[in-house]
Amino acid sequence: MKILLVYPRNPDTFWSFRYAMKFIDRKASFPPLGLLTVAAMLPEAWDKQLIDMNVSELSDDHLNWADYVFISAMSIQRESAKEVIVRCQQLGVKIVAGGPLFTSCFDEFPEVDHLVLGEAEHTLYPFLKDLKIGTATHLYIDERWADLKDTPIPLWKLVDVRDYAAMNIQYSRGCPFDCEFCDITQLFGRKPRSKSTEQILAELDSLNALGWRGAVFFVDDNFIGEKVLLKRMVLPAIHNWMDKNGRPFYFYTEASIELADDAQLMEQMVNAGFEEVFIGIETPSEEGLHESGKLQNKNRDMLASVKQIQQAGMQVHGGFIVGFDSDKVTIFERQINFIQNSGIVTAMVGVLIALNGTKLYKRLKMEGRLLGETTGNNTETGINFVPRMNQKLLVSGLQSILDSIYAPKNYYKRVIMLFKEYRPLNTGKFHIQPGYIGALFKSVIFLGVIGKERFHYWKLLLWTLARKPRLFPLAIIYSIHGFHFRKVAENMKVSG
Repeated sequence: MKILLVYPRNPDTFWSFRYAMKFIDRKASFPPLGLLTVAAMLPEAWDKQLIDMNVSELSDDHLNWADYVFISAMSIQRESAKEVIVRCQQLGVKIVAGGPLFTSCFDEFPEVDHLVLGEAEHTLYPFLKDLKIGTATHLYIDERWADLKDTPIPLWKLVDVRDYAAMNIQYSRGCPFDCEFCDITQLFGRKPRSKSTEQILAELDSLNALGWRGAVFFVDDNFIGEKVLLKRMVLPAIHNWMDKNGRPFYFYTEASIELADDAQLMEQMVNAGFEEVFIGIETPSEEGLHESGKLQNKNRDMLASVKQIQQAGMQVHGGFIVGFDSDKVTIFERQINFIQNSGIVTAMVGVLIALNGTKLYKRLKMEGRLLGETTGNNTETGINFVPRMNQKLLVSGLQSILDSIYAPKNYYKRVIMLFKEYRPLNTGKFHIQPGYIGALFKSVIFLGVIGKERFHYWKLLLWTLARKPRLFPLAIIYSIHGFHFRKVAENMKVSG
């Protein structure tokens, strides 16, 4: 059997870092971890190829080679996935589809030959069994949550790791919280499930054996969902592995804000090699937090919590939302002030969207305010529901936030503010990844010589060399990221 695994194209968003990739000679941020894991579950004797459309073009020759095309996608990749499906139909290639997009909206894709939904550990093997005897059906659904101890190491040999800015690992699935706008609990449940410590170390071994050096993203939606297990078993084991192997990686992940309340957990994460954490801040409005069910963020000094994490040795990236029913016109200035005062350099701000299957989607549908489906792209200014605030005012307010926080003066000011608070662990040697020396010279030319941010660029570099020389590589990285964020924000303004 010849299997072609296809990962559809991502649009340009804050998360894509597409404009930053050009500086470091990489093609995409991360490899398609889900498809690589599915590939490892397929019979070893089958021929397998993987096309990540964010890295290379999908040709008709690729499709004609395959007996089956396996597609996995997130909702943000809907349009590209549909294009792939049409091409497969035109060439008569059978399609197997799964992943978050198809699990949430499978009724949109009747033309797919086989929909293998939910968690592949449960649904893929029954499909393969039926396929072997010629009785495979259209739909495979299993609502049980999988035991991640059955999940294999991704089949890394299907990708060229040199195409990517970072590698990725999944430690756990599920989140103990249940925010109204989030679809994670629908897809993965509220009870966190994790791989064993031995599995994580084996995955680190596999990446180390590839020769990978640098960033590794733990893709968990809430890495600290099981704090006791992390503190007792997992983080000490990762710490020991890192020391034993010369600390070839640094890690980043996503977590909820109560990370700031646990000094021991933060210390263990930093000692294990975690340098960055993305946190859903969402809004400085208590009313917005209450409305959205973001209870873990309520009744706390959010600025102080962010500072505690930074001072513990982790950079904080943040997600922010406007468009809650309780939002007043003052929310835009409040968001700007919070972001500027927090030192959160990577601030991803978008309008609220109602994802299919979420509590928000169901509530808005019941209220008659739902306008249709969404691409899941929060950098688009189209809104798929009727907001309480005037829509033009909401869109212009969002754009005012982006214009402000990604203006060079304000952006570079936040970088310096972060550097003043940030207390990284001195972990010894610095691993220079291929492409990063070139990134320095490209940043000098495109940002320091001809860029509109050139004054602020040189101010940051000189300040860093004088005050925090160990953070000089990070200063270059944030300068490049700032260019990407501004380009995305500018494109939003044009499309809006």
